[in-house]
Amino acid sequence: VSLAEISLMNKLIHTSLVESDQHVEILQRDPHSPLFSIKTFEELPLKKELLQGIYMMGFNRPSKIQEQALPLMLAYPHQNLIAQSQSGTGKTAAFVLAMLSRASANEKYPQCLCLAPTYELALQIGQVVQAIGRFCPDIKVNYAIRGNRIPKGMVLEEQIIIGTPGTTLDWCFKYRILDLSKIILFVLDEADIMIDTQGLSSQSIRIHRALPENCQMLLFSATFKEPVRAFAKHIIPDPIVIKLREEELTLSNIKQYFLVCQNSEEQYKALCNLYGSFTIGQVMIFCQTRRLAEWLSGKMRQDGHQVATLTGELTVVQRATIIQRFREGKEKVLIATNVCARGIDVQQVTTVVNFGLPRAQDGQPDFETYLHRIGRTGRFGHRGVAFSMVENEATELVHKIEQHFQTTIKQVDPSDLDELERLA
Repeated sequence: VSLAEISLMNKLIHTSLVESDQHVEILQRDPHSPLFSIKTFEELPLKKELLQGIYMMGFNRPSKIQEQALPLMLAYPHQNLIAQSQSGTGKTAAFVLAMLSRASANEKYPQCLCLAPTYELALQIGQVVQAIGRFCPDIKVNYAIRGNRIPKGMVLEEQIIIGTPGTTLDWCFKYRILDLSKIILFVLDEADIMIDTQGLSSQSIRIHRALPENCQMLLFSATFKEPVRAFAKHIIPDPIVIKLREEELTLSNIKQYFLVCQNSEEQYKALCNLYGSFTIGQVMIFCQTRRLAEWLSGKMRQDGHQVATLTGELTVVQRATIIQRFREGKEKVLIATNVCARGIDVQQVTTVVNFGLPRAQDGQPDFETYLHRIGRTGRFGHRGVAFSMVENEATELVHKIEQHFQTTIKQVDPSDLDELERLA
């Protein structure tokens, strides 16, 4: 699954902020300059209409990244900013507030430009603008995305333009309907995805070069690794950097077990024994192939179990809908291929089941996928449990995983119902 698809799924399913224990680091251009952070939205120079909008969105208080970023984004003189944190921490709401604050309803031309890597992500940002700006009816939004045909010679009156780099370039230089010299705030969202997608980074840099020198620049990224740093140097002159210290997936709070089964039918029987023991939270079951996931979900439904299935042939929106239903508890069990092994956080997941261990092409354990699979439980400081159902010949793979992660995976008898119930 591409980074853009993971990001879109996260935007679609995060209806509230993810609470993170990660520390916020600020790298200043001037270490002697005082820093300001806020604990309430009222401390910011925001119009009451925007405060109403942010509260209607369900944000009662700023997230960690918002506490530090919003005072810098809204400060005068305007400061360039690079902000890094994972999806769900309130980045979009932060830069949307900045755009809505800077845009003047009296001026009927584009003043704020936001670039996103895909048209779906651009539309998601637009929905946040519409939601937070619901009490600012005179500030309008237009979308420089494929399918939005603009008649030649049309004059844009919307104050905020949200688009993808390719179409935005066309609006600027081919159709000449977007005047970049009047842009006062430029937002580049999902910079790490821009770099990952061929052509988007060079298109973004070309747009950036046409902006006026006094334009405020805001760059947002889920990561801040070397490729993002190098890209940021082309886009953001003399920035302040705000970043969350990277969260490391750890196995310390996840208890791991494995069950040896003769074949997939015996694995299924053991799974049903486990399923009867799940009393708290929700369960994710991972399969190596789509065919196996479909077979397993079919068997479970046939036996009267209510399950959801998440595989790669579904659209991003379909996947997000399934995950959202799972988050809301409408299904207790989610069967997935590796499409969901990373990047998607569902706080209620207490148990992960590997219906077969993940393997690399050479037949050896896929250590990274194993880590990300079982990392779907034990999130947000909670304890979790992971069961792996393996056939006889795969037990040596279990020991290799133990050695690789310096961890212990205890063997359990799949027919010992009392033990399974105690562990689950």
